[in-house]
Amino acid sequence: MTADPLSRVFSALADPTRRDMVARLASGDASVGELARPYDMSVQAVSKHLRVLEDSGLVTRTTDARRAPVHLEAEVLDLMTKWIERYRREAEDRYRRLDDVLRDLPDRPGTTENDPTTGAAP
Repeated sequence: MTADPLSRVFSALADPTRRDMVARLASGDASVGELARPYDMSVQAVSKHLRVLEDSGLVTRTTDARRAPVHLEAEVLDLMTKWIERYRREAEDRYRRLDDVLRDLPDRPGTTENDPTTGAAP
């Protein structure tokens, strides 16, 4: 069974090295060799990471992967952002409703006075 595109993207970004590569590619295209330079790993290992990023749709590269630049596909990041924003808005709405409920609760006498956790003086 093939995972949906969003699952492939999040799975690819689960690895810190791949997240770092995506961050570096956000500032511009780079060759496999340039991407490999800061890591203590072979170009082949970097290529494996890039293959995962390619399979997720996050990056593209031409068939001559050693000389051709690797390119970040920003549209895929937009897909992630939209998904995250949807749930962020839903969570914020729930918190706003909770705030409204808590604000409308009547104060109970004696709940804050003489309570050492609130710092209220007797």
